[in-house]
Amino acid sequence: MTKRIVICGGGAIGTATAYFLAKRGAQPIVVERNAVAGAASGKSGGFLAYDWCRGQPVDRLARRSFQLHAELAQELGNPWGYRRLDTFAGYAMAGMTRAGARGHAWLSPSVTLTGQIGSPDTTALVEPHAFTTGLMRAAEANGATLKQGTVAGLIQEPDGAVLGVELDSGETIEGDAVVIAMGPWSILASNWLPLPPVYGLKGHSLIFRTGGAIPAEALFLEYEEESGEVLTPEVFARADGTVWACAVSSTSPLPIDPARVAADEGAHDRLERLCRSLSPAIADAPIVARQACFRPVTEDGVPMIGAVKGVPGAYVATGHSVWGMLNAPATGEAMTELILDGATRHVDLARFSPRR
Repeated sequence: MTKRIVICGGGAIGTATAYFLAKRGAQPIVVERNAVAGAASGKSGGFLAYDWCRGQPVDRLARRSFQLHAELAQELGNPWGYRRLDTFAGYAMAGMTRAGARGHAWLSPSVTLTGQIGSPDTTALVEPHAFTTGLMRAAEANGATLKQGTVAGLIQEPDGAVLGVELDSGETIEGDAVVIAMGPWSILASNWLPLPPVYGLKGHSLIFRTGGAIPAEALFLEYEEESGEVLTPEVFARADGTVWACAVSSTSPLPIDPARVAADEGAHDRLERLCRSLSPAIADAPIVARQACFRPVTEDGVPMIGAVKGVPGAYVATGHSVWGMLNAPATGEAMTELILDGATRHVDLARFSPRR
């Protein structure tokens, strides 16, 4: 019998889960209150790394997911600008003009590169909004459904088994299982399920239109401002002729409605000054987007992926922090195996259990 799976959340984790479920013949229903890729899954850097999580619980998940990203791009025609990158580390200082990045003409003399930390074999990039919406379209082509609405609670049997969800409109959606994949807003599900807390860490980013002036490179820098404060900007050159950059994070309160996320006062101006000092190509480039989003984090820094204890048919997949875009495919694959087969084949989810 075909399983109906209700997925709460239309971010990268939710749409990847929908895609792999639909490929297996299930009937996933993605319920999204705002818009697919409307939060961090549409505004993140989209950076992918093969082995940067070695020694951490997510290492196997990341390696499997890096492989799946390449396979998905080939299989689905790469509408999201998947590209391999050279990745470098370095430092810069406000007002510094000495040294310089030898062999990298697009960088200003204020930037000194200290080493290559990734190659096209180990680092890559996607445009996250296109990736997330592209996966949703691919899932729909295989039978998935997208439903606009806000989940207000679960429908359950007297013994607690999940029968579906209820929307704030009063509408109900029946399902054989429910997956909570609402990023930092998964904390709202704590009202319905025994889940550990999930928090939101706020980040700010800018997108510059640079055309073909910058090669397929990514930078991870330490930047000392005139005040002496050190920021850690990340700069990624995308295949569509834009550059994404971030540096300013905060612990601002998470709004109840994802559509109400707003930038901290002065954060984008501060980031713009930094970015324009790093590169003549960026200095002359128009800004096409000023963004702010919240990444989901758990208390121990490890994602929650698995079945919810004591609630048959309830699952959760959230808390991926800065590696959500990287780990979305392997998470979606693992959730599909767990729900349909009762066990995973490619990644052991024991370390990610919400029961820990």
